[in-house]
Amino acid sequence: MSESDCRNRLAVILPSLDPDAKFSAVVKGLADSDFQHVIIVDDGSDEAHQHFFAEAEAYPQCTVIHHGVNKGKGRGLKTAFEYILDELPEVEGVITIDGDGQHLLEDIIRCGNRMLELDDKVILGCRDFDQQGVPSRNAAGNKTTSKFFKLLFDITLSDTQTGLRAIPTRYLRDFCAIDGERFEYETNMLLQMKRMGVGFVEQPIATVYDPEDYSSHYHPVKDSWRIIKIMLHFLTKKQ
Repeated sequence: MSESDCRNRLAVILPSLDPDAKFSAVVKGLADSDFQHVIIVDDGSDEAHQHFFAEAEAYPQCTVIHHGVNKGKGRGLKTAFEYILDELPEVEGVITIDGDGQHLLEDIIRCGNRMLELDDKVILGCRDFDQQGVPSRNAAGNKTTSKFFKLLFDITLSDTQTGLRAIPTRYLRDFCAIDGERFEYETNMLLQMKRMGVGFVEQPIATVYDPEDYSSHYHPVKDSWRIIKIMLHFLTKKQ
């Protein structure tokens, strides 16, 4: 299967709050590689960051949807899913990515093409936390949450926090109904997929870290506990 299949048949979804130059580089990379549909959700960014969205919108394949106030990543993803369903029914699936440069273009394409090959599976771009150079606290946090996924739900998942996911369009309407408007939504998606009978395949991707961003934004105990609390809450809900 050629790379053009993915770039013509799938839409890339990129939610963003107060983006920076990394966001611009990601958008440029997608546009230069001829992705035909790039859906960007401005999740209530302030005026100082609006020029990044204006620059993105100058690319003909980019559509920017603005939230007047910050609503959370979960709502940003749902907004994009709804747009795809209403405006781009011909699109066969979506690829969700982050705008911080951690998802390499070749991995985005690889995940998209894998989804097209398998047709009915969600593809999860998963990092290797055992490879050399991965910060130990990041590896420990992810391995801890992976153990809880297995223990509580019998879900074997090596990267519980991946934002790189290729999802067939057939699941988008149901995914819009999954609880969660903010960070909890992506975890709820993984949990609901099992209840819904939606299978997934892990696709190995590069493990990319910016030491400066990593040290200021990642809190292994706090972030892992947030995910575990979501799982425990999920257990108490009615099936």
